[in-house]
Amino acid sequence: MRVLQSPTAELITGKNDALVGYLWIAGAVVSVVASGWLLLAHRRGRGVVMPVVLGAAGAFLLVTGWLFAVDAAGPKHEAIKTGGLAGGSVVALYALWLNDRRRRTDEERQRVETERKDLEHAKAEHDRSRVADERFARSVELLGHDAEQVRVGAMHALAGLARSRPEYTQTVLDVLCAYLRRPFERDGDERELEVRLTAQRLVADLLPRAGVEGAPRYDLDLTRAYLEYFDLSQRQVGRLLMRSTTLAESNSLHHTEVHGDAYFTASASSGRLHLHHVVFRGGAWFSRFACERTTDFRATRFLGPTKFAESSFTGPVTFEGCEFAGPADFADARFTGGLDLRTATPVELLGAGPRVSLDHDNALPGGWVVRRDADGLGRVEV
Repeated sequence: MRVLQSPTAELITGKNDALVGYLWIAGAVVSVVASGWLLLAHRRGRGVVMPVVLGAAGAFLLVTGWLFAVDAAGPKHEAIKTGGLAGGSVVALYALWLNDRRRRTDEERQRVETERKDLEHAKAEHDRSRVADERFARSVELLGHDAEQVRVGAMHALAGLARSRPEYTQTVLDVLCAYLRRPFERDGDERELEVRLTAQRLVADLLPRAGVEGAPRYDLDLTRAYLEYFDLSQRQVGRLLMRSTTLAESNSLHHTEVHGDAYFTASASSGRLHLHHVVFRGGAWFSRFACERTTDFRATRFLGPTKFAESSFTGPVTFEGCEFAGPADFADARFTGGLDLRTATPVELLGAGPRVSLDHDNALPGGWVVRRDADGLGRVEV
C-alpha cells in the first residue's frame, strides 16, 4: 500500500532523494552558524531575530534530515512535522527569553523607581528633621525671654513639636521639667506662676493615658521643682524623680501608673496630696517626705520596695485598701494627724513601726497595738 505524502514532503523528497541524506548535515551547519551569530549579536547588543530564525531553520533541517536518514522507509510527512516542531521550539525558547528579559527589565525599572522614591523620602525626612531641629532650638531659646507670653508660646511650640515628631517627646519633657526646676518664689510673681502652670499642664498632656497597652514610657525629672496644682492623674510615667520637690496647694497623681522607680525623697507638701489608686511598679521612696495636710493613698499598689522612713505627716493619712507586695519600711515615720493603715493585704513592717498621735483616731490592722513613747506619741507594734 502506497503512503500518501503531503505537498511539503513531496517538494523536499519527491525528486531529490539523493540529497535527503545530507539534510541533517546542512541543518547541523546552519545550526552552528546560527549559534555563533547569536552569541556574537548578543555580545554586541544587536538584534538576535535573524540568528533565531536561522537557528529555527537549522533545527528543522537537522531533525528532519536525521529522521529521513535513520528511518528511510517511514512516512516523510511525519518527519517534516517533527522537524517543524523542533524549529518552532527554538522560536518558542526565544519568545520565553524575550519575556524573561522584559520581566527583568521591568523589575529593574521598579527597583530604580523604588530607590528614587526612597531617596526623595529620605531627603524630605532630612529636611523635616532640619526644620524640627531649628524649631526646637528657637523655642528653647525663647524660654529665656523676658515676656511671659513669649515663654508660654515657646512651650506650646515645643509641645506641638513633640506631638508631630514623637522622637522629640522625651527631650521636650526634659526641657519643660528643667523649666519647672528653675528657682521660683511664690509671693508676688503671679505672671511667672501662670507660665509654670502652663508647663505643668503640657507635661501631663504629653504623657500617655493610663491603661493604654504598649504606650511609650517617658521619664520625668522634677527634682527640686516647685509644683502647684500639678495634675498627673490618669497618666503613665516611666521613672519619676521628685526629690526635694516643693508641692504647694493641691497636687494630684491619682490613678497614675509609674513603671519605674518613684523618688519623693526629702520633698515637702504644704497642701493636699492625692495619691490614691496609684500603681508603683518599681520602688516607691518617701524617705524624709513631709506633708502638712491630708495625704490620700487609698487603694494604691506598692509592687516594689517601699520606704517611708523618717517621713512626717501632720495631716490625716490613709492607706485604706492599699496593697504592699513586700515589706514596707516605716522606721521613725511620724503620723501626727491620724493614720488609717487598714490595707487590702497584710503589710509586713521592715524594722520599727511608725509613730502616731494619741490625740487622733488611728485605724490599724487587727492585732496591732500602739504603745506610748516618752514624747507623747505612740509606737505602732505588730
